[in-house]
Amino acid sequence: MASGTSGAEFLGWDDAFLEDVAGGGPETLWFWESTAPFVVIGRGQRVEREVHRAACDLDGIPIYRRCSGGGAVLQGPGCLNYGLALRIPESGPLTALSTTNQWIMSRQASAMARAGIQGVVVRGHTDLAIDRGGIELKFSGNAQRRQRNALLFHGTILWGADLTGIDKWLAHPSSEPDYRASRRHLDFIANLGIPPDAIRTAILGEWEADSPHPSPPEEAMKHWASSRYSLPEWNLAH
Repeated sequence: MASGTSGAEFLGWDDAFLEDVAGGGPETLWFWESTAPFVVIGRGQRVEREVHRAACDLDGIPIYRRCSGGGAVLQGPGCLNYGLALRIPESGPLTALSTTNQWIMSRQASAMARAGIQGVVVRGHTDLAIDRGGIELKFSGNAQRRQRNALLFHGTILWGADLTGIDKWLAHPSSEPDYRASRRHLDFIANLGIPPDAIRTAILGEWEADSPHPSPPEEAMKHWASSRYSLPEWNLAH
């Protein structure tokens, strides 16, 4: 699992692995966790709507735009990320966006059960939530990007994140699932509170993966990091 890479390089892995599987390379599962905080917004989102821009600028928190949809997230210590680059077959659940969401999220929920986490449910389209005292709290958000013959599915799992940072640097989302019921961040999100190794092991087992990922496509990753994710005109557009 990578931990010392820049935000631009972490996001560059998404494009590099998707490009690789679309070109006939192996289906891939990988993990990463940043040692420094940064904000990531969905591809179609507006920075000024989803992020407390002034607070980020004051605190030196970089803002990036990923290649997939979904909402704004805070990355950093305690935020375990996974990515799946998969081929789209001629039939089956991966052939459509909605059934892909359902199939992968059900497997991710099963992975959490493997890790010994009880009471996990899929909420919205791509959230994982846990019941604590009769209240459903989100601990994972996920998103996908599709090409003609391959897809990227990725997400963040909060295991020990600085939740106050999420409240400080992210605005209330412009779009939210019904189960959120307008709750503020600190009343809606939670850490799992278990070691990330246990989560990684459970996800690897669920997907029957022998290792987190093969050698990462460094050249392609660096291309995408420099040509897209290091550019203000990409990250701060709209």
